[in-house]
Amino acid sequence: MTQSLTGLPAFLSYFATAIGLLAVFLLAYLWITPYREISLIREGNAAAAASLSGAMIGFVLPLASAIVHSVSLLDMAVWGLIALIIQLLAYGAARLLLPNLARDIPGGQIASGVFLAALSLAIGLLNAACMTY
Repeated sequence: MTQSLTGLPAFLSYFATAIGLLAVFLLAYLWITPYREISLIREGNAAAAASLSGAMIGFVLPLASAIVHSVSLLDMAVWGLIALIIQLLAYGAARLLLPNLARDIPGGQIASGVFLAALSLAIGLLNAACMTY
């Protein structure tokens, strides 16, 4: 049992860093969007729930890849920040593709929320695959 727990400090440091990066991502994402996803989700807005959920999963996929393939905690953090930037750029691309996105999500337009979620997931998958160095 003791030998099994020798990796616990490394697990805790990677997990804590990953949770920290997820928190930073969420704060940045919520800051760059012109609508308040959390309030919209509390009101039952499915478009906001889909888009934010897709963005989170789209970020966590490459972050998980960075954890698996990193050579150190710092290496993981650097690649996690790269994943964060890529995911925020994906939102920017969605804004270009759907100019009314800033109105559609608060308006509950589920199609826009699902498209944004799918784009976030697609970019996240590609990002994760590219981190298998």
